[in-house]
Amino acid sequence: MPKNKYIDMDITNLPTPAFIVDERLLRKNLEILKSVIDRTGCKILLAQKGFSMFYFYPLIGKYLNGTTASSLFEARLGYEEMELKNTERKLETHIFNPSYREDEFDEIMEITNHIVFNSFNQWNKFKDKVREFEEKNGKKISCGLRLNPEFSEVETEIYNPAGRFSRFGVTLENFREDELEGLDGFHFHALCEQNSDALENVLKIFEKKFGKYLYDMKWLNFGGGHHITRADYDIEKLIKWINYIKEKYDVEVYLEPGEAVALNTGFLVSEVLDITKNEMDILLMDTSASCHMPDVIEMPYRPFIFGSGMPDEKKYTYKLGGPTCLAGDIIGDYSFDEAVKVGDKLILLIWHIIVW
Repeated sequence: MPKNKYIDMDITNLPTPAFIVDERLLRKNLEILKSVIDRTGCKILLAQKGFSMFYFYPLIGKYLNGTTASSLFEARLGYEEMELKNTERKLETHIFNPSYREDEFDEIMEITNHIVFNSFNQWNKFKDKVREFEEKNGKKISCGLRLNPEFSEVETEIYNPAGRFSRFGVTLENFREDELEGLDGFHFHALCEQNSDALENVLKIFEKKFGKYLYDMKWLNFGGGHHITRADYDIEKLIKWINYIKEKYDVEVYLEPGEAVALNTGFLVSEVLDITKNEMDILLMDTSASCHMPDVIEMPYRPFIFGSGMPDEKKYTYKLGGPTCLAGDIIGDYSFDEAVKVGDKLILLIWHIIVW
């Protein structure tokens, strides 16, 4: 079959819009993550908010240690499609939610191994339920508390979980040392698409504020946002800090990357449906920023398109717009060496986040 000059597959007759995942690239990422597990003894979970294409869960389960979720149905997806379907290894299903619903909590306990609470109020509300469930079912649920170090180097505020007025986690001011009984671990999340130097800086602050309480815990979850599979990521520094925390506090360390699992493995193929003009040429695509790539608008970010350049960098410049009625459904401005025609297919590298 004729191969596309940008990706090693034929897209000539591919119906669009279409998401494509290259399993070879996915395996490469998983091998990198597994090397971190092997060198440190840590556990790495798939954060499903970053990649929830459950077709690949059996494959991912051969490398990672399970999934983490933020809702009942997301937890059920990880439990049913990864934990239950992997018979070779014991996998885990974790959940964190800022405020659990009482009418869902019984089912959450049925399908999860770890439950992280956002506040002491939430912990005190549900801890007796957890104990009763454990006694009745003979199943251990490891409970943890999310802490907020009140420090982060995330520049885009909408993605900053430790920013001012954040609803996530317990701050030092609100920490209740006398209410830790029954908790096995702590969780923090203060990164977004960042290198291990950002993790290092967060851990230094976290240790100063909460380190003395770690000696009585069984695990510490570093959260997500680790861009481990990025080409310039400093894996050696990550390994150093994982081993340091494990050895100093005698705790198990968890990481829960989402985007790093599928980083640079996925493509979005879109067809040009029409070309119009309003001061500049506009390509009307069959792909929507708001529907297929919401972070283009929310973050915002500019997805890479193979063969393109920045506006006016190449001979022909276009604005790319989606098929919805939302005026702001704009993918961005791009330039190309050759004029784009109706029926042409453009390939977007979804490096930021893959949503299925």
